[in-house]
Amino acid sequence: MVHTDILIIGAGPGGASTALFLAKYGIRSTLVDKATFPRDKICGDALSGKVVEVLKKLDPILIDELYARQDDFLGSFGVTFVAPSGQALRVPFKNEITETSPPPGFISKRIDFDNWLLEQVRKQPLITLIEDMELRKFEKVVNGYRAISKAGKVFVAKLIIAADGAYSTFAKEEARLKTEAPHNCFGLRAYYKNVSGLDHQNFIELHFLKDFLPGYFWIFPLPNGYVNVGVGMRADVVHEKKLHLKKEFAKIIATHPDISPRFANAEQIGEVKLHGLPLGSKKRPISGDHYILTGDAAMLIDPFTGEGIGNAMMSGMFAAQQAQRCLDASDFSAEVIEAYDKAVYDRLWSELLLSYRMQQLVNFPSLFNFVVRKANSNALLRETISAMFEDLDLRARLKDPKFYFKLLFS
Repeated sequence: MVHTDILIIGAGPGGASTALFLAKYGIRSTLVDKATFPRDKICGDALSGKVVEVLKKLDPILIDELYARQDDFLGSFGVTFVAPSGQALRVPFKNEITETSPPPGFISKRIDFDNWLLEQVRKQPLITLIEDMELRKFEKVVNGYRAISKAGKVFVAKLIIAADGAYSTFAKEEARLKTEAPHNCFGLRAYYKNVSGLDHQNFIELHFLKDFLPGYFWIFPLPNGYVNVGVGMRADVVHEKKLHLKKEFAKIIATHPDISPRFANAEQIGEVKLHGLPLGSKKRPISGDHYILTGDAAMLIDPFTGEGIGNAMMSGMFAAQQAQRCLDASDFSAEVIEAYDKAVYDRLWSELLLSYRMQQLVNFPSLFNFVVRKANSNALLRETISAMFEDLDLRARLKDPKFYFKLLFS
């Protein structure tokens, strides 16, 4: 039996970030993952400005390391939205970018990024990392939780931090979070080489094709000539329309007049993979008595772009801060830990809500076309969309009616 103050389930970006921040604060933790790293993960592979922000707070040297490892991390400067009309809107991740500016975001295969984070974890003597161990059963005890692995190993912890992804056993069985189709998305991803027409500043691309709404098609450049290509659509729409996403994906690449020519000489590398994405389009309780949920386990994925790594790492940082407060007060009650929920939603909810509104906009192609057309001639609208990725605090502007008037009529 292993006794630990803090047991973190899942060593992806959320769990690794939590453990690393705890180590920064001088706090020991046990980090358990069912896989052995390096391991692959189905993802769009984009690392937003939030990832950079969190890593800088952890240790600025880590950003320098990312810049130096160009074989694993490709600097990206923005995103291109393509409306159903075919008109493109090119939006930088930051509003003030020069030719010499460092990239505000990165793109990296999850197998490489997650393994790099685990390299940082392995350097920390305060983190006990256990791989290839799946925790299957959880029992509430007097001062915490007992977690039991598939092989029968027992852990006893004062605080469990669940970072075990979209299909979190702990979130489902202990936190009682339910996956709801209107707030869930299916993402399908494949890797390619030799895709043409990629942006010179490695902008990621989100295509909202008129025959595939309210879903979207993405093209994300990667290091070494690879490209992450995929589609995403809300689960309720997939069920309602009885869509076969793999067939829709293949059809777009084979027949769409703007997409297909770019794949004329492309080669698919590996198989097409499908994954569920629990969206942060609804506020949920993400903590309780002796536990905290982070990342995908807390259902914090961006409703519009599908990006989840930044939110996972941000929530991991807040989880570590809350764990420190709990240890200092010797109090792991739900009432105390609820401050974590407030911290997460104070930081992320205005952005998630804005993304949710943008997601709903896709249901109205003519309006979406108008917004893209308007944004191409309206600096304020472009800056607002850019702020979604730059992570500016939009709350004050979003509460001001004058903002919307200027947005649409200037």
